[in-house]
Amino acid sequence: MFAIVETGGMQFKVIPNHIIRVPKLEMDEGKKIDLEKVLLLQDGQKTLIGSPEVKGAKVIAEVLCHGKADKIIVFKMKKRKNYRRKTGHRQAYTELLIKKLVGPQKA
Repeated sequence: MFAIVETGGMQFKVIPNHIIRVPKLEMDEGKKIDLEKVLLLQDGQKTLIGSPEVKGAKVIAEVLCHGKADKIIVFKMKKRKNYRRKTGHRQAYTELLIKKLVGPQKA
């Protein structure tokens, strides 16, 4: 069983009991979060594809910690012009533990 969810402008393939790193969310550590933008839900036999989202489906996750990724170096240069700029960037992230995938409820 897996799902594809969208958060922070990126899409992630999630399965229960796995940890994913998403762009920083403003939530306290240990809190539960419902990711309701489920684009695809697959449970072995059935595959539900959203248009654009699967109505009523959600992913329940827990916020583990916040942090910063490794530094990347951004270097710009123009030859023969004595132009050089060196900067670094560390992207903030949130680690989520996927607890459960919930499918749409039948009426």
